Amino acid sequence: MKYYLVLLAGLGLSVEVYSQSTLYQTGQQQALDYHLELFDKQLFSASLYDNTRLLAESLTEEQRKNAQLNRAMSALQLESPDGPGLMKAYIFDHGNHPSVATAGLYLGNHFFYKKNYKESIEAFGLVNTKGLSEESKADVLFKQGYAYFQLKNYGQAAGYFDQAKTLNQAVSPDAYYYSGFIAMEQGNTAKAVADLQAAGKTSFYATKVPYLLTALYYQQGNYDQAISYAEPLLASNQNLDRRETIHLYLAEAYYAKKDFANAAKNYDAFINAKKGTLSREEVYKAGIAFFEIKNYQRATDYLKVSASGNDEIAQSSSYYLGHAYIKLDNFAFASTSFQAASKVSFNKQIQEEALFNFAKTNLQRGSFQVAISTLDEYLDTYPSGRHRSEAETLLSEALINTSDYLRAIEQMDKIRTKSPRIQAAYQKVAFYQAMVYYRDQKYKQSVSFLDKSQAFPTDKDLLLETHFWKGEVHTADGNLPQAIRSYEAARAMNPASSHPFLIKTHYGLGYAYFNTQQYPKAEEQFRLYTEKLRGRDEKQNYDDALLRLGDCHYVQKKFGEAASTFQRAINESNSGIDYAYYRLAVVQNFQNRNDEALSQLDRLISGFPSSLYLEDAMFQRGQIYLEEVRYAEASRAFSDLITGRPNSPFVPYALEGRAVANFSMQRYDQTIADYKAIIDNHPNAQNSETALKGLQETLALQGRSAEFGDYLARYKSSNPGSGNVQTLEFESAKSLYLDKNYAQAARAFENYLRSYPQSAQKAEALYFAGDAFFQAGDTEKAIGYFKQLEREPASPQRVRAMQKLGMIELDRGNYAAAIPYLETASQNARNKVEEAEAVQGLMVANFATRKFQQAITFADRLMTLDGIIPQSTPTAMLTKAKAQRELNQKAQAEITLQNLVQDHKTVQGAEGLYLLAFSYQERGDVAKSNEAIFDFSGPFADYDFWYGKMFLLLADNFLKTGEEFQAKATLESIVERSTNAEIKAEAQSKLKNLN
Repeated sequence: MKYYLVLLAGLGLSVEVYSQSTLYQTGQQQALDYHLELFDKQLFSASLYDNTRLLAESLTEEQRKNAQLNRAMSALQLESPDGPGLMKAYIFDHGNHPSVATAGLYLGNHFFYKKNYKESIEAFGLVNTKGLSEESKADVLFKQGYAYFQLKNYGQAAGYFDQAKTLNQAVSPDAYYYSGFIAMEQGNTAKAVADLQAAGKTSFYATKVPYLLTALYYQQGNYDQAISYAEPLLASNQNLDRRETIHLYLAEAYYAKKDFANAAKNYDAFINAKKGTLSREEVYKAGIAFFEIKNYQRATDYLKVSASGNDEIAQSSSYYLGHAYIKLDNFAFASTSFQAASKVSFNKQIQEEALFNFAKTNLQRGSFQVAISTLDEYLDTYPSGRHRSEAETLLSEALINTSDYLRAIEQMDKIRTKSPRIQAAYQKVAFYQAMVYYRDQKYKQSVSFLDKSQAFPTDKDLLLETHFWKGEVHTADGNLPQAIRSYEAARAMNPASSHPFLIKTHYGLGYAYFNTQQYPKAEEQFRLYTEKLRGRDEKQNYDDALLRLGDCHYVQKKFGEAASTFQRAINESNSGIDYAYYRLAVVQNFQNRNDEALSQLDRLISGFPSSLYLEDAMFQRGQIYLEEVRYAEASRAFSDLITGRPNSPFVPYALEGRAVANFSMQRYDQTIADYKAIIDNHPNAQNSETALKGLQETLALQGRSAEFGDYLARYKSSNPGSGNVQTLEFESAKSLYLDKNYAQAARAFENYLRSYPQSAQKAEALYFAGDAFFQAGDTEKAIGYFKQLEREPASPQRVRAMQKLGMIELDRGNYAAAIPYLETASQNARNKVEEAEAVQGLMVANFATRKFQQAITFADRLMTLDGIIPQSTPTAMLTKAKAQRELNQKAQAEITLQNLVQDHKTVQGAEGLYLLAFSYQERGDVAKSNEAIFDFSGPFADYDFWYGKMFLLLADNFLKTGEEFQAKATLESIVERSTNAEIKAEAQSKLKNLN
């Protein structure tokens, strides 16, 4: 309907209002009627024009009033600027005329429906309501009240609504509703309730009033009435306005009554409606409600929202969130929650409880370092705290499980009267620290802490271990007599014969006696050791002990028992079977069973081409052929060694043996050549004088004695007398080197080589000079000497120089250049240490040059040399896993990393755990990534960089899963606790972005 009709309907006006039914109508009256018809037909411009023109003519007073009113109404409809003025002029000019009330209502409604409430109030004020009907009067009063209501003038509005509602007209329910709303806003709860109840009796307000009344009952503190009023309405499934708000007030009412089950139900109903948001305080209450009914998962959904912030609500939310996560066995989330609550002091009691629970939670999840520092903090901050006694006990327990054993000892030393529990902890922690010192080769400190452990012999098994380990430490320190006393102390405790540390003691004691040449006692210990382990799946050092048992028989000339023992090792496929073949051959040689001996040597040579005893076997084979007067075979055997292993220290002796064999076969030229080779290439060999005599004899036999003079002079030059200056200079330089005076030794060898460039000790001098310069820090000069040695004939010193060159190139990052040197070193290694160092270098160099499959091969080989050099196995496993990842063998890499993390609590294990967690994240398994960090990170807390990287990764995982509170708490913890500047800076950057 058009606006003007709305106005007319509102005023009860029509054309008839202005018509005068007279028997005789004048022309002017006809014009007035016609103009009103124009108005009724919405021809407002024409009506305005015609009425304006008509007013210029002669009219009766009534006709003039009608024309003026009609003109004013038309001007208002046309929004003419003078419309309001015309209407007001009419009202002021004709104040006593009945039509003035109509004019005022028309003007008021005009402004009212245009939402110009200020002008409508003024217009309605011009209306004398005494002459209006009850219905019109109520309508005007309501509209005046509503206009004031819209202008936020509730005081004025309330008076009009109060007048309108009592007239019992159509607008009365509206007046009651708005009157009740104003009363509610003004805190007049009783009036608000009464008015809203009256409004709610009508069908229109029946759906609108309930949420307001529920709010009023709640605000009155009348929770029972709020519940009894709202619950039936909700149960009736009526179409109520703001139903979700009713649920919220019910939730708050139930919460106030501590009816947490119904509170939780209604909080969820509000959230599920998705038509509003809870305040942080309401979110907190919802979380507590679910916590109280033990729905801990749902409690965390609310509490982690209200925990974000820096106020008392956040502190309390974090505290209860921690307890909820504990109930869910999520100790990692509980830890960060308690930590957040402990950092703020809005509620001192919660702060103390949170700090203590933070420590306990970290104990439960195995984060002992964090637990220890937190318990320390608790005891310092709350010296009379309610948990002090428990904290002291927990601290002692935590210290047992941490790697900071020195701090543990310090803490327990402060306790004057040590309870049995503390004494037991002290015994363990002192033992653990002793093992750390042993690992770091600090033997005196290790023995000192083993003594501390023995001061509290609570655990007899551990006491037995300390005696055993004292034996091991003394052995490593070279104090074999003291080692024997410690091992014997372990035996004196009379443990069960199958006790694992008694068995280990047999092995250690066997070696101690063996190395002090007490062979009968050594034999007894190795025999006991091997007997107790024979047939077991876990044989520890059984293979090695069996070989040493054979050696004990051999040195005591018990050749039958020696042969039987070495044969047993062969039959059992001993891991040192190559050595067993060699030693059995030696024994059989002593027994004049040379054919059998040769058979053993052939098996070794053909079956174990990489054996460390290969050269021994090749030489021994030649020697046996000589004994058997099988000269041709002897010559071939020695030739195999000379040509196949040119760097072997056996070469000068093989040359001598071949010379003897050739002499016996009257091959004098070959004999002369071999003796000359010894004098030319190995002038300092122990058999050089024998070679000289052999050469003299053979040359004389051939009538070539004249040639001998040159070789005699050369021999004398290479082997001066003991008082010779050259010898003194060499030995002096060598002494400086052995005393680790490397700078002086380097200069001494440099002078020696300058003075004696053709010295028989040239190879040794070049090596010593190079290594002395290297140890003194002059790498360039070291390289120069090692490369000179590279150009010299084969020798053990040359092999060692190749290894040094390889390691230098490796350290410089010249990985490709390092590989050939290290390959030479690995092929010619004379002991396990040299082999392990070369293999590790090859692994590193091949990985760096992106030869990943070769890196894996060398890593596997290095793992077979476990324990030869420190941390070789974890280094190999880490490198292997990285190479597997580069080859996209990620599943295999994860298996390698799992084994690394499980078995090695080293820096390599720490990096391995980070890579493992990253691999899980990379393939989208964030939960497994988190579990890996939570379950395994504890022992790696000392490796701050990788430990920090793990928790930065954890924070990223939290963000990926929407756990912003946990991410923030984790980053804050890193910033607070990390000692690594790089990790701290990265955490601060992430935290800034998150905030």
